Amino acid sequence: MDNREQHIKTLRPEISKARVLPGMSEEEKFQNITLRPIIKLQNDLLIAVFQNYIVKRKNVFYNLTLEKKLTYMEYAVQKDMKFRNSIKGMIIGLFTVKEYQEYIKNSSALNKRMMNIVKERLWDNVQVFDKPRIAI
Repeated sequence: MDNREQHIKTLRPEISKARVLPGMSEEEKFQNITLRPIIKLQNDLLIAVFQNYIVKRKNVFYNLTLEKKLTYMEYAVQKDMKFRNSIKGMIIGLFTVKEYQEYIKNSSALNKRMMNIVKERLWDNVQVFDKPRIAI
């Protein structure tokens, strides 16, 4: 293992629920071995980035019902291409070269999995976004 690869892998938290079982698809294995740990590691950054996203869009988010807040989050992650690409960069930047080579074989399916996990993480942290933040 080269130095970068070793450092990147030691940063990642272990996720006991993210298992690799016989018969799993390559995408599911990649999701559990690579995506979930990286997204968990990046959780605080993802929250900060979404808080900035809210502020940049005039804090409209804070006036929404819970259901509409969840829809707003989903839209940001799934449809706002600038935001989506920014999130992908935060995750892909923590891939090893081998993982990146695996990722580019089926990036479309893996991007879908990646964004669904990010969306779920934001939903799980919706209470963090209750109070308006001041733009910095």
